[in-house]
Amino acid sequence: MKFPKPHTLKQIAELIDCKFIGDADFPVLGINEIHVVEAGDVVFVDHPKYYDKALQSAATIVLINKEVECPEGKALLISDDPFRDFNKITKHFKPFQASNVAIALSAKIGKNTIIQPNCFIGNNVVIGDNCIIHSNVSIYDDTIIGNNVKIQAGSILGASAFYYKKRPEGFDPLISGGRVVIEDNVDIGALCTIDKGVTGDTTIGEGSKLDNQIQVGHDTVIGKKCLIASQTGIAGCCIIGDEVTIWGQVGTTSGITIGEKAVILGQTGVTKSIEGGKSYFGTPIEESRVKLKELAYIKKIPQIVEQLKKK
Repeated sequence: MKFPKPHTLKQIAELIDCKFIGDADFPVLGINEIHVVEAGDVVFVDHPKYYDKALQSAATIVLINKEVECPEGKALLISDDPFRDFNKITKHFKPFQASNVAIALSAKIGKNTIIQPNCFIGNNVVIGDNCIIHSNVSIYDDTIIGNNVKIQAGSILGASAFYYKKRPEGFDPLISGGRVVIEDNVDIGALCTIDKGVTGDTTIGEGSKLDNQIQVGHDTVIGKKCLIASQTGIAGCCIIGDEVTIWGQVGTTSGITIGEKAVILGQTGVTKSIEGGKSYFGTPIEESRVKLKELAYIKKIPQIVEQLKKK
């Protein structure tokens, strides 16, 4: 998430009331999660296990809960609770904006686009030309939708990420300030849920087709011309290559990569990153030809046991 204009390290430190290490005029351009940070971004870290990863990342400002040696060319924000203060920054630059109308005045709707009854179109939403948005679809703030997109009834685009920090008093949410981006010629089935990014974009690539009742987690990027069947659940921060086929009731863990033109058979649990151009099945996931051979051998176990008894 980029700020509307550059800020200084001192200004951000004053905003969250914390100490800083570095030039007071050090430029701060935005905030981002570790997997998408760029120069000028703030990244937060609150566990020693991840200090090095944050300090060596592309981010040039690290919001951290311990005073450490500052890498050359970077700056630090020292906070007793980086998670809380990251939320403060998000709230400041991306505050919640209520809307009391079905289609926000700031929304932009393209030519020949049809919006069926009982839809909600939030603030700063952009919808391209020749789209059909069926009834009871909710499109949250800042969502971007390309041309020739079809969204079936009851789907929700832009809900908050499922991202929490456990505290003694309960679970504290990481506030989502990102977007959903739907490229041209995408079809989204009924009752799908596509969460917005925490700081970046959740993206559905051009020409991809989603069946009914699919969940796409925050900051996930789905490539072009993918085919995804019903009841698939894709966790946050996944990267799915172009022309991937995912059949029904597949589930993924977060942060994995699925290579281009992979085929994932139904009811598979994608527990790790996988290469493209192959077919996969099972939990834990294996190439389908390997897994199906294993299952064939398992069926033969009783026969083998009987043969051993006769010896």
